[in-house]
Amino acid sequence: MTTTRILEQARTLDVPSRQASLQREASVSQFWNNNRTLLEEAWAEWEIENKDNLLIPDESLLDPRLRKAINEAWENPEKEFAVADLWDEIIPGVYVAQFFDVKRLADFRNYLEAVVNSQIPRRAPYGIQLNRYGMMLDPRSEGHLAAPSFQAFYNDMMDRYMRPIARLLLGTYGYDNQTFGFSIQYNPDKDKDLHAHTDASAATLNININLPDEVFTGSQVDFHDKSTGETVQTIFEPGKAIIHRGNVPHATHPITSGQRNNLVVWLYGDRMQIPRGGTNSYGNFNNTSSVVDSTENITAQQRWSIPDGPKDTFAPF
Repeated sequence: MTTTRILEQARTLDVPSRQASLQREASVSQFWNNNRTLLEEAWAEWEIENKDNLLIPDESLLDPRLRKAINEAWENPEKEFAVADLWDEIIPGVYVAQFFDVKRLADFRNYLEAVVNSQIPRRAPYGIQLNRYGMMLDPRSEGHLAAPSFQAFYNDMMDRYMRPIARLLLGTYGYDNQTFGFSIQYNPDKDKDLHAHTDASAATLNININLPDEVFTGSQVDFHDKSTGETVQTIFEPGKAIIHRGNVPHATHPITSGQRNNLVVWLYGDRMQIPRGGTNSYGNFNNTSSVVDSTENITAQQRWSIPDGPKDTFAPF
């Protein structure tokens, strides 16, 4: 099959309706599963077709200070304190830091715009309230963004950045073998807020990818401090990320103007295991099980390592 034929066939697929997706009709999963190989080939051909003018996303998009600290810690895990120093603790189990390089956000957003303009079908994250403009990022998800260069960047971000950071700050070692990710967009007229909930994850990394001139109002995020009973409010800034334990309750206020764009990525254990106390309200996750957190006495060398086990096929939504 020629390049043109692959892309043409993918672009002309009759994608399931939003209503069918929200109702979890069997035909929806059948559509994505039956066309998985075609879509993966289409993404690969799309990259080849646009190789002369398409960004190859890599860690150069990320904040220089974070990159330096991360790379030094991989060379010598005993230097991991420099990574921790970049993260400010909002409440116990919730930290914020600069993640993307603000100067490179436009490059990344242009790449994502090219993804949208590719006209290759993508599955929105219909398992949660925000389901119109987002896309699935992880290969475990139906209709994910399967462009090879993006997947290389995504895996690098999860393996070299998120996992050791979560282990260092949140103590997730042992419950972070598996990955999950999606993008979201808040708008005043639709998908404008998110009610109080917890995540089906051991750790959640929520990264804002707004450009500096993309101003929005509202959309503050409340985090509930279980130790004090108080609620702490924060707001996303361009390129900044919040990392938190999945079991920390949080909610998003309505956005009143502009748009807010974020990447949301999760870590959890095999068969969706999460440390004890992790609950969720995104939906009915029958595969989710809570286990006792036993991360004491983990060495720096263990934190800065990549699990060698296989990826499973469980997906939260």
